[in-house]
Amino acid sequence: MSGYLRRLATTGAAYTAASILSKLIAVALLPVYTRYLTPADYGAAEVLFAAVVAISIIIRLGAIEAMLRFYYRDDEDPDRVVATSFAALFWTATAGALVLLPFAGPISEALLKQSDPGLARIAIGGLWVLTLFEYLLTLFRLEERARAFFFTTIANVLVTIPVTLVLVVGKDEGARGLLLGSYLSGALFVVGLIAVQRRRLSLVPDRPLLGRLLRFGLPTMPAELSLYSLNFIDRLILVRYAGLAEAGLYSLAVKFAQAVNVLVRGFQLAWPPLAYSIRDDDEARRAYAAIVTWFVTACALVVTAIWLLSRWIVRALAAPEFFGSYKAIGLISTGVTLYALYMVLVVILGRTGRMGFNFPATIAATIANVALNLALVPPLGIVGAGLALVGSYLVVLVLMYLFTQRLFPVPYEWGRLARVLVVSAALVGLGEAFLPTSGAGGLAGRVLLCAAYPALLLATGFFTREERGWLALLAHPRELLARATAAQGDAQGVGEVPEVYEAELMDEDARS
Repeated sequence: MSGYLRRLATTGAAYTAASILSKLIAVALLPVYTRYLTPADYGAAEVLFAAVVAISIIIRLGAIEAMLRFYYRDDEDPDRVVATSFAALFWTATAGALVLLPFAGPISEALLKQSDPGLARIAIGGLWVLTLFEYLLTLFRLEERARAFFFTTIANVLVTIPVTLVLVVGKDEGARGLLLGSYLSGALFVVGLIAVQRRRLSLVPDRPLLGRLLRFGLPTMPAELSLYSLNFIDRLILVRYAGLAEAGLYSLAVKFAQAVNVLVRGFQLAWPPLAYSIRDDDEARRAYAAIVTWFVTACALVVTAIWLLSRWIVRALAAPEFFGSYKAIGLISTGVTLYALYMVLVVILGRTGRMGFNFPATIAATIANVALNLALVPPLGIVGAGLALVGSYLVVLVLMYLFTQRLFPVPYEWGRLARVLVVSAALVGLGEAFLPTSGAGGLAGRVLLCAAYPALLLATGFFTREERGWLALLAHPRELLARATAAQGDAQGVGEVPEVYEAELMDEDARS
């Protein structure tokens, strides 16, 4: 079992590190991009990036998700699974791009509320590139080639940066530069990866195997698409009712919420194997409750800090015309945390084998998202979009909670969770109501409020007696390290991750 855990740690670390480093580089470049792009340019590019991911979910027909399952089945030939899934994906991506190209003008009008067929054509080409790039990266994961996955991902980012900078800064290409920089470099890597993997790939599918792959993969698509739509519908409604500039501000706020996303990402990768490794149901229930409490506690601290410091973050990392993006950063960070809790419940649902309950929850959240955005965006702009995001994630979270509690009841620590939420909300409320919104004094006061978070939790009785003992050990780091090392030996086994969970991880990387 320790071998499984070592394999998990190696590949998971590489996957996480590549994702985190990519996000950090993207944030670090924002000061450059926002000085050479208008909010409308940035909004147009980000809307099209999001549209490409959404359409990619449709045209891949669940092929990647099916490959992840069938590759390891004893009754299937892994090489034939790879060859057939590539053939299916290559032809669906190619056909999808060719079908969409003649409609570039209407597509741009529908997405951007203005005719820009050239920009739409770049995005349609990017659809082909993104779909195949995601597939080819997945082959590294199947083979557990963690180093190859990491270096390929980072190399793609490092090649994209100078190309994009030349186009955006040197050539003043605006939104075209962002899209071309991403997809041209991606196309080079797709060609290179196809050359590397050419012996395993085919353009002719095995028809009986393809039928089995599609029967498995197609049912995963609706839930995946409806869940991703929560990150896409708001942009479209912002464009329609508030304009491309507002969509640009909102997209920038999403980028600034990456701090909590990094924490969520690490948790997403560590949670499924840990959750499934606990064989005893009663022990699992107790562990799940405690883990949720502590995850919410950590996320609440990060969200509190981001919310209180959002104005200073934007001033430091974006041009002045993007300052208004701060209004949505706290709400989006809250939405990201709610999304992570939803993924916790997906894994609990996976433990029961009743993944069919996932789709009704996600489609209800999608309907709520559309309704809330239509109601809130016209009067409130990006704040309305942020509120709609939080509201729709609350819908999916409540429904998934009801489903999972019926199938696998977990005794969540509601009293402790309530203390976390009250303390976090109180700190944000105090900072927004009474502290300056600019200057060193305002910054120092808000940092002090963030620092007061653990002390307030202690004062409210949040920590258990055992946890207070662990806190006391912070003064004795050697003993703390010894106890933590001893505790690592308790985990056993690695479970199977639900396909919709795997798919959402891939799509999250594609849009970051």
